Amino acid sequence: MPSTSSAKRVGKKIIGYPEDIVPVVSVKDWVQDQTSNPKQRVIDYLISLFPILQWITRYNFGWLTGDVIAGLTVGMVVVPQGMSYALIATLPAEYGLYSSFVGVLIYCFFATSKDVSIGPVAVMSLTVAQVLKHVQAAHPNEWAPPTIASTLALITGFIVLGIGLLRLGWIVEFIPAPAVSGFMTGSAINIAAGQVPGLMGITGFDTRASTYKVIINTLKGLPRTKLDAAWGLTGLVALYGIRIFVLRNAFVILILTIAAWLYTRHRKSASGKYPIKILQTVPAGLKHIGQPSVDHKLLSALAPELPVSTIILLLEHIAISKSFGRLNGYKINPNQELIAIGVTNTIGSCFGAYPATGSFSRSALKSKSGVRTPAAGIITAIVVIVALYGLTPAFFWIPTAGLSAVIIHAVADLVASPSQVFSFWRVSPLEFTIWAAAVLVTIFSSIENGIYTSICASLALLLIRLAHPRGSFLGRVTLKQGSSDSKHSESRDVFVPYNKKSLNSNIKVVPPSPGVLVYRFEESYLYPNCSLVNDALVDYVRGNMQRGKDMSNIKASDRPWNDPGPGRNSGTSEQEENMKKPILHAIVLDFSQVSHIDTTAVQALIDTRTAVEKWADHPVEFHFATILSPWIRRALTAGGFGLGISSSRIPADLAAVVPYRDGTSLNTRDIDLEHDLETGDTKKANNGSESSHSDPDCEPIIAEDTPFFHIDLLSAVRAAESGVERFAASD
Repeated sequence: MPSTSSAKRVGKKIIGYPEDIVPVVSVKDWVQDQTSNPKQRVIDYLISLFPILQWITRYNFGWLTGDVIAGLTVGMVVVPQGMSYALIATLPAEYGLYSSFVGVLIYCFFATSKDVSIGPVAVMSLTVAQVLKHVQAAHPNEWAPPTIASTLALITGFIVLGIGLLRLGWIVEFIPAPAVSGFMTGSAINIAAGQVPGLMGITGFDTRASTYKVIINTLKGLPRTKLDAAWGLTGLVALYGIRIFVLRNAFVILILTIAAWLYTRHRKSASGKYPIKILQTVPAGLKHIGQPSVDHKLLSALAPELPVSTIILLLEHIAISKSFGRLNGYKINPNQELIAIGVTNTIGSCFGAYPATGSFSRSALKSKSGVRTPAAGIITAIVVIVALYGLTPAFFWIPTAGLSAVIIHAVADLVASPSQVFSFWRVSPLEFTIWAAAVLVTIFSSIENGIYTSICASLALLLIRLAHPRGSFLGRVTLKQGSSDSKHSESRDVFVPYNKKSLNSNIKVVPPSPGVLVYRFEESYLYPNCSLVNDALVDYVRGNMQRGKDMSNIKASDRPWNDPGPGRNSGTSEQEENMKKPILHAIVLDFSQVSHIDTTAVQALIDTRTAVEKWADHPVEFHFATILSPWIRRALTAGGFGLGISSSRIPADLAAVVPYRDGTSLNTRDIDLEHDLETGDTKKANNGSESSHSDPDCEPIIAEDTPFFHIDLLSAVRAAESGVERFAASD
C-alpha cells in the first residue's frame, strides 16, 4: 500500500538506512544458523551428557584387564589418602572414604577422561577446613562440621553443574596455566608446612594459620618433638625411598599400622590415651546416607566462601583433565567435565561426602597403571566400599603421623619444578610475575587470597594486552625458492614489519610505493584499543606524509588553536621539507588478525580517515585485506568503508565456481545463497547486473560493489599502488 511504503521510506530516512544496499550478513542469517535442525541439536545435547554411551557398547576383555589393574591400584592408594585428606579438612577419617567412594563411582558415567580420579584432594580439603573455621567462628556450635562440609558439597556441586549444563566452561579459560600453577604451588607448600607438626608430634599452635607462621612455630617447637616422629619420619623416608613399588602408600601405611599396633596395644594410659596419636575408631559402612540438610541460615553463612570453593573445585579438575588428555592423546570436553564433578558432588552430599575433585597424584598413578576406560572407577569404588565395611577395625591403629607423611609425599607433586618455572620466565616474564605473586600471597596470607590475586592479575594482564596491542607498518620482502640460475626458481612477496627484530638483520625490507602505507593490526579492533591504533596511524601520517595545505600562507588568526603551523621565520624551510615527503594516496589495513570489531572502533576508524584526509587535503583510499568475519565486513560497510570507486587498475580477483552436473559452469549469480563471499561461497550481488569480467567459469571472490575489500594483503597493496600514478596524473 502507498501509505505503508511511505512509512517505510520515512522510517529509513530517520534511521539513515542506505539507499544502495551492499550484500552483507544479517541477523536473520545468524538466527537461522543457530536454530537450524533444533530437534537434532536437542538429541545431540542429551546424548552428550552421557559419554559412557559412546564407548560402553565396544567394551571388551582387553579393556577390562587394564581397568581392573588400574582400579585396584588406585583403590589401594585412595583409602589411606582419603582418610588423610579428611583430617586436613578437620573431619573424621570416614568422611574421606565417603567422598572417595562416590567420586570414583559416579564420575565414570559422565567422564570424558579415562585417567582422572575423583575424590578428596589436598587443596580442596584445606579449603574445606578454612570454610569450617569461618562458619564455626561466626556461628559456634550451631552445626556439626560434617553437616557444613556436605552442604558445601551440595551447593558447589549445583553451581558447577549449572555452569556445565549452560555450556559456560569457557569461563575457566580466563585463568592461565601460570596462575593455576602458582596457587597450586603455594597451596602445596601451605599443606606440607601444616602437616610437619603432625609428622613430628608437635602441638600447641594453630596449623591452619598463614604458612610462614606455621613454619616459624614448627621450628620453635622442634624441642617438643614426640615419639610420633619415629613413625612419621620413617614413613616419609620410605615413601620417597621405595620408588619401584606403585602401591607404596598402602604398603607403608600397613607396616606403620602393624608397628603402631605392636607398640601401643599394651600401653594405654589410665586416661585412655596412647603413647602416640592414632586414628582410633572409624565407623564401618555408610552411616550418613540421607537427604542433605539445606538450612537457609547455613547457606547465608557459607555464601562468602562459595566463590573460592567453586573456583578450586572446577579449576583444579579442568587443569588435571586437560593435562592427562594432552599427555595421552585425547581431547576432553570441559563442559562435560564440569557436569561430571557437579553431579558427583551433588550426589555425594547425600552420602555425607565433602567436596571432591580431580586428584593429580591418583590420576597419574591411574594413567601409569594402564587404565583403558573410565570404568576403572567402578573397581576403585569396590575397593573403597570393601575397606569401609571390612577393614575399619584395622584403621583404629593407623598412626596419624604416617598419614601426615602420605599427605606431604602426595602434595610434593603439586609444587612446580624449577624447569617449569623457568619456562614461565622464558615464555612471558609477566606471567612468571603472576606465578610468583600467587605463591607468595598464598604463603604469607591464605589460599583464598592467593587464588584471587592470581585471577585478578591474570585478568588485568589480559585487559592490558587488549588495550595496548602491538601494531606495525609493513614493507615488502621478496622470497625466492631454488637457486637464482635455476629454471624452476620461484619467488613471492611477503610483508614484514619495518622493525626487523624477529628477522635476519641483513634482510632488505622494501617499503611500498610512495604514498601507500601498510599497517597490520595484531589484536581485535575494539573499544579499549581503537584510540591507540588511531593515534598510531594519524601520527605516522603527520610525521611522514606531505601536508596538503601550505600553512605558511595562512594567517595566524585563521589557523586552529591546536595546530599553529610553522613559525614566522621558519615557514619557508618547513614547507620545503614538507614538499619532499610523498603525497598520501592510500592506507592498506591488514585485518588478518582481527576477529572482532565494535561500534567504537568503527567510529575511531572514521575519525582516522577524517584526520588523514584533512592532513592530506584530499580523499585517501582505505583498503582492507583478509577480513575474517562477515560481521566485520558488515561493520566496515556501515561505516562507509569498502564502497565507492577505486582508482586501482588491477582487475578483480576471480575464483572458479562449482561445476554443474553436466560439466558446464554454474553461474552462481543466478542463485541466492546465504553464505558470505569471502568464504569462497557466492551470494547474489549487484542485483543481477552483468559482471565486469568475461570468464564464465569464474566469479569475483570479493563482491564487486566493495572494491576496497581484498582477499589477501598482496592484492590489497597492488590495488593501492596501481592507483598512485593515476591519482597523481589527475592532479
